[in-house]
Parts: sequence; C-alpha cells; structure tokens
Amino acid sequence: MEEEFHELTDRVRAELRSPQDLVAYERLLGLARKNTPAGREELARMLVAVERPLWAREIAAFILGCAGDKRAFETLVLLLNYRDPVRCATAAHALSRLGDPRTARAAAALATNPLRTAYALHPVRLLAELRAPQSVPALIATLERLLTPHNPYWRVALACVEGLGALGDRRAVPALAAAVAHPRLAAAAAASLARLGVHEVPGQDGPEAKGGGGRAGADDAQRGPGSSGRQ
Repeated sequence: MEEEFHELTDRVRAELRSPQDLVAYERLLGLARKNTPAGREELARMLVAVERPLWAREIAAFILGCAGDKRAFETLVLLLNYRDPVRCATAAHALSRLGDPRTARAAAALATNPLRTAYALHPVRLLAELRAPQSVPALIATLERLLTPHNPYWRVALACVEGLGALGDRRAVPALAAAVAHPRLAAAAAASLARLGVHEVPGQDGPEAKGGGGRAGADDAQRGPGSSGRQ
C-alpha cells in the first residue's frame, strides 16, 4: 500500500484549505503510522462522524480497507462510485485488499448500472482483479451493452474486454467475438480471444467482419465506439 498511500496523501495535501485542515491531516498520518487497535477505532469513528471533509474519510477508509477492516466497506463503495476518477481508483485499490465478500456484488451492481456507466471503469477493473463469481457475468453484460454504434464509453468496454481475457472464462467468447468488429476494441478482443484458445472469430471470415473492408468498415474505422473521446 505504500506507494498508493503516498499518492493519496500528496493529493489530499493539495486540498487542504486551513490550519485546522493541516492539523487533522497530520493526525490521520500519525494514526496510519502507529497502526494500533486504538488508532483504527479512531479512524472508524471518523467514517461516521458528521461534518468530516471527504478527504479525511477517504484517508481513513483507505487505511482501514488496506488493513482488512470491514468497517471501511460502505465508504469505499461510495468512493468507488464517485465522480472523480482518482478517488475511484484509490477506493478500488483498498477494496481489492479488504477481503469483504460484499465487494464483488457492489462492483457488479455499479458496472452493470446503465445510469452509472461514466463511472464504471474502476468497478470493471476491480471485478477482473477480484475473480469473483460475479465478475464474468457482470463484465459480459456490461460489454454487450456497450457494443452499440457511437457509444462514448469505449474505455469501459475496453476494460471489459481486457478483464474477460484475463479471467479466461469461455462464456465470454460470443461477447469478445462481437467486440472484434469495433476498431477501438478489435486488437484487445482478438488478444483476449487468443488467451481463451480462440484464434478465428466465429462467423467472421472476411475482412468486412473486422471493419476493414467496404464502405461500412471504413466508416466504422473512422468513427469507432466512443468517437467523442469521453470515458
């Protein structure tokens, strides 16, 4: 956790706005360094205390989560679904080390929620890392939903493709085969299929099947899923 913790504390230090903030920040770092049962109790109380700044709860939840303290779960899931990607990444790191069986269910719910797709990148990556029973079905469902023309969330789709290849479950073959037709996903989908032992895409024999031939293929190559560049 050392590198990730330093990145978190460096980022948070830039958010401090008053001498009182600095005192609270230094107190948190002191509790992290001591790593005592009493210190963890204080950190856990901070998660539910009123009027605590978000950065303080983030540090407390990160420390507890990486220590395997399940009292951090609710705060970390909230941060996993936060609008700031860097906070999502920090929460995902701590959740992957928390060892709470609820984590995969929460990540799957976030990844498959069509209203939260803009924030689904880190839940998707977390599912692949957890290798939980929910991982493959959630990644397949999310990928299939994103294989539509002009979908702006191609980075989320790419994370699904890469995660499914890493998980090595052949239930993913149909979704990965469909992803080959999307230029921004094609190389990763082919690589993931190869990891599953599939070297020829089922039902796609000609260059048109991979977006490389004909007018439709040329148009797809220019647009691709997510041509807007948004995540």
